[in-house]
Amino acid sequence: MEPVAVGLIGAGPWAEMAHAPMLAKGPHTRLAGVWARRPEAAARLGAPVHERIEELFDAVEAVAFCVPPAVQAELAVQAAKAGKALLLEKPLAADLDGARRLADAVAETGVASQMLLTLRYAPQTKDFLARCAQIEAFGGHAANISGALTSGGPFATPWRLERGALLDVGPHVIDLLDAALGRVVGVRAHGHPLRWVGLLLEHESGAVSEVSLSMAAAGDLPPQRVEVYGRLGSARLPHFDDDPLSVVAEEFAMTVRRGGGHPLDAARGLHLQEVIAEAEAQLNTP
Repeated sequence: MEPVAVGLIGAGPWAEMAHAPMLAKGPHTRLAGVWARRPEAAARLGAPVHERIEELFDAVEAVAFCVPPAVQAELAVQAAKAGKALLLEKPLAADLDGARRLADAVAETGVASQMLLTLRYAPQTKDFLARCAQIEAFGGHAANISGALTSGGPFATPWRLERGALLDVGPHVIDLLDAALGRVVGVRAHGHPLRWVGLLLEHESGAVSEVSLSMAAAGDLPPQRVEVYGRLGSARLPHFDDDPLSVVAEEFAMTVRRGGGHPLDAARGLHLQEVIAEAEAQLNTP
């Protein structure tokens, strides 16, 4: 299969650490160009730098995004209207309206889309979800606790410092429980977005699950936990340090060549945004 020519929008730390190496490594993709607000940062990524985003669209088959959610929602609509396949970061947008506009643009143009929900590409996660399907699951719980917002690292970006763990790591955790227990149809939220958020999720299957999220903790913190329980046993996602980005690139290339059909598409991202929007509305209610 001919490598898919992918353009990258964004040149921040995560683009430099993850997206650019993933796309450039091959053999399924090649990094064919970069556009960013800061051309000097884009020049470090080892691909042609385009001054205008329209020039990038003309040079590639697909576009990957590594920009804040509000910017992704705006620019991905432009890319879809230009007929480019989309590799999208989570969350899909900064708000529900932006997510709906983007998902609608993907549906209307028919371009292929895929979400970079990293955990879902790991073999350990696929084994975990296969086990969940065997145990007649009725409940579960998950926790993602870190100090990413207080440590001053690359993830302490303005949108994360404003919105907290629910918008950042929330999509990963909600997606896993949604995949393990059935589509989330109800959510109850409590806590503080920048300290600790607790969620009670109701699933279409009748199962329920509980989630704890924080990016403001300190000290010796445990790894992420996701556990599911059922009438025929239990399943636990093991901790792993594997890098699934090569799988992301391969699956995205296949999605582009097929013309769509990946389960983690823009519609999936919209569903997760709907759950998060409802939880945020509850957290912001006096």
